[in-house]
Amino acid sequence: MPLTKDQRRLKIKRRIRKKFSGTPTKPRLSVYRSNKEIYAQIIDDENNVTLASASSYKKGFAKGTKTEKAKAVGAAIADAAKGAGIETVVFDRNGYVYHGRVQALAEGARENGLKF
Repeated sequence: MPLTKDQRRLKIKRRIRKKFSGTPTKPRLSVYRSNKEIYAQIIDDENNVTLASASSYKKGFAKGTKTEKAKAVGAAIADAAKGAGIETVVFDRNGYVYHGRVQALAEGARENGLKF
């Protein structure tokens, strides 16, 4: 029986998460992508705490295509990270292919000074 799309993504996610986790000095930038919105969190896995977050769901967020919104979320998460004193992160694509909206979010974060 073949895996569904969600089961396949979760399998990839577990395989990725075995290799790294967020620390207080280098937290994890986790991306979640729904059909309409995109969300990003900076997480310290050792203390189980979210240090910063951004999403396209907030009222008055940038208009445009989903890819443009993703790039804006990347910029917003980079600004939130600077406010929390974070410069470098580990990028967790959460089982999604590094393409399209996920790539746009990463590029937006890099352009605004976040290193990974």
